[in-house]
Amino acid sequence: MPTDPAAALLALHAGPGFVIPNAWDAGSARILEQVGFPAIATTSAGIAWSYGVPDGNALDPEVMFARIAEIVAAVGVPVTADLEAGYGDAASDVGTTVARAAELGLAGANIEDTVDGRLFGIDEAVERLEAARAAAPKGTFVLNARTDAFFIGDAADPFAETVERAHRYLEAGADGIFVPGVNDEESIRRLAASIPAPLNIVAGLASNIIDAPTLFSLGVKRVSVGGGLARAALSLVERAGRELLETGTLGFLDGALGYGEVQRRFGA
Repeated sequence: MPTDPAAALLALHAGPGFVIPNAWDAGSARILEQVGFPAIATTSAGIAWSYGVPDGNALDPEVMFARIAEIVAAVGVPVTADLEAGYGDAASDVGTTVARAAELGLAGANIEDTVDGRLFGIDEAVERLEAARAAAPKGTFVLNARTDAFFIGDAADPFAETVERAHRYLEAGADGIFVPGVNDEESIRRLAASIPAPLNIVAGLASNIIDAPTLFSLGVKRVSVGGGLARAALSLVERAGRELLETGTLGFLDGALGYGEVQRRFGA
């Protein structure tokens, strides 16, 4: 782990743009580190699916934290966690969650402004972020504030709602803004120009198949893939299972790493 993982993660946001992949367990995190990524994010969706439950607060936070701790311990690059809405009804709960995350050695985290499909009122969302910031001061933890005004909000003008929330969230202490659900290049370009902080966009959703180089050209600084890698892995398991069941053939092994190679990847 870097001497100052938060500083290392924050420095990546100052460059031309970077991709941060989302791991769901220690093994996927180590593979992604070995590929060469300078930082790794977790995916609450991927972690939940690995336990056989759906995304969206279905997994006990204790289990989520245990898995996040395993990921942090497994790699030597900064890790930022998907902490959903902060695991609690009150702003103080969000502060407790972020303090615990910082103690685990995380470089940062995403905090959402929705829970159970409901967008928090802007003042409540700001209060929750203020508690998060107070629990982990600037420079010690990279706070990525996610707003779902495009994703699930019902605002008449989701662009204006997103920009207003972004400015309020930055005033509350956020280091960057994460906007899922926006899927057209012009809106992304306008968001990057209107938000005075690094913009994070998730690529690979059904509604957003814009590639990372294009997103960087629009002004995006950070590109993540959410549960995309986990979905790809689970899709392979399903296809392999169908092949075994229906034909008994082993085509799914074409291109797979050999046993010895996987052992080498996970060796000391």
